[in-house]
Amino acid sequence: MKKFQKLTALVLSVLLTAGVMTGCGSSDSGSTPTTRPVAENREGEVNQQAYEAQHDSATDRTLSFGIQEYSIGIDPAQEVNTAWNCSRYGIGECLFRFDNSMNVVPWLCDSYTVSDDHTEWVFHIRDGVQFSDGCPCNAAAVKASFERLFRDGAAGSSKPKTFLAEESVMTVDDTSNTLTIVTPAPVVDLTKNLCYPVMIILDVEHTTDYVSASIGTGPYAASKFTEHVGMTVVRNEHYWRGEVPYASIELIYMGDASAKAMALQAGQIDLAENITNIADLHKLRDDPDYTVTIASGVRTGICHLNVSEGKLLNNETLRHAIMKAIDRETMCSVTVGGLYTAGFSVLPSNLDFGYANLVNPDPYDPEEAMAIMDAAGIVDTNGDGIRELDGKEIVLKYVTYPNRCLDTFAEAVMQQLNAVGIGIDLIISDGAGQWDSYQSGNFDINSSNWTTVGTGDPCEYMNAWWSVSGADYCGYQNDEYDALFAKLQETFDDTARKEIIQRLQQILIDDAAAIPLGYYNSSMISRNSAVGGAAINTADYYWVTTDIYPAA
Repeated sequence: MKKFQKLTALVLSVLLTAGVMTGCGSSDSGSTPTTRPVAENREGEVNQQAYEAQHDSATDRTLSFGIQEYSIGIDPAQEVNTAWNCSRYGIGECLFRFDNSMNVVPWLCDSYTVSDDHTEWVFHIRDGVQFSDGCPCNAAAVKASFERLFRDGAAGSSKPKTFLAEESVMTVDDTSNTLTIVTPAPVVDLTKNLCYPVMIILDVEHTTDYVSASIGTGPYAASKFTEHVGMTVVRNEHYWRGEVPYASIELIYMGDASAKAMALQAGQIDLAENITNIADLHKLRDDPDYTVTIASGVRTGICHLNVSEGKLLNNETLRHAIMKAIDRETMCSVTVGGLYTAGFSVLPSNLDFGYANLVNPDPYDPEEAMAIMDAAGIVDTNGDGIRELDGKEIVLKYVTYPNRCLDTFAEAVMQQLNAVGIGIDLIISDGAGQWDSYQSGNFDINSSNWTTVGTGDPCEYMNAWWSVSGADYCGYQNDEYDALFAKLQETFDDTARKEIIQRLQQILIDDAAAIPLGYYNSSMISRNSAVGGAAINTADYYWVTTDIYPAA
């Protein structure tokens, strides 16, 4: 096996899991049709450290990893967070994935063809791939996994129809090991949609517990799961990409960033992600016993605003006043110590969607914020420091959770809004509570951190403001936005798509439809001590699986 292939397996394996069962034979082989090759993996160009690092594959190595429990379980059909868990822990993989330059690269599918009208897609499933229970991951298994996703996903919130139309017709050719998908309407690039963790392929014939023991094709298998405590994953002996670096990984749920730092320093864990306490991060960065890796990514810290009829934030003047009252530059550079890059659009400025051409109508100006509310009659009539709107005190329910500095942002936003006469009822929940609030609409401000280009472009992310998407939990509706977003679904030209996406951003900015807090720079910290007799190397768990779509 070539060196770059081996090390890619090592990089991806650290966060993955798969259920262990036996009784299946080897994968059936089939002839590969003449098909369109997928772009070659460019990981070696964008992550030289991961590809050039030397690795000791000792069989008895165990890694302990302090992570956030975003939601309970690893079922891709349950919700988006649990789909991401399944990917991050290594249990499941998709037909395709992105490299660090956002190129689609082959994974469980190694080649495909597409009809001229972009409605018929024929995917050749890579020969010889097995699930962690030893059963073949062939075209029939992929079809069954998708069918189960739509069946069980109907009651969940992962919304697989966002990535593949439920009306699509799927047929299997066992001889050629191909899956044909005929979509009811043209799809610009279905391969990008099939990269998203919701579309993970699982062994549905043998999985009996999707929440804690889903069976996938990843380098690790689920061994033990304790809700709110953690998960143990063990090496998948059937992994199709070769050697797996650790015999097992202890994934330990730690929501508090300082707790992660203390656990690292006490030798209780070997690795932690997203230590966002700035004092802790600086201390670890200055200590030669630790390696701190920070990488810019494609996540946006964002406050979704509930603008539904009857909500306080249905008032556009109030929303613009809020935008003017928030000092993003100080929050990103000082309050969270540079872990975010300031910006005023819903998409990160490092993406090629016209950020430099956008106009911010609400630069930081708290005096102007108060002036426009005064002019609109949004004033404090009883002298208690809180303004009223239509006779009702403006106290906004702000829901978030303590991860990636979101709670720190929330406290800063609360102080800044209090200063201009806007009250905040701050509720710092956990990831599941935040998501439940978002879905139910029981919020005025809901803060989270979203991957913006999970399917290669921001369609799935910007769905949140398309009023007919079924994912518009904010109650937002704009006729121009709706029409342009619909047009985007049938626009194939890259330049035209970028122009539409730029305009969609400007519409949201002009309507003050969301509060972008900043663009997240992810971090990972490891102890430079020995594990099982072999030194830990950041290349073993580089931020490729935990955040599957980082920018180069």
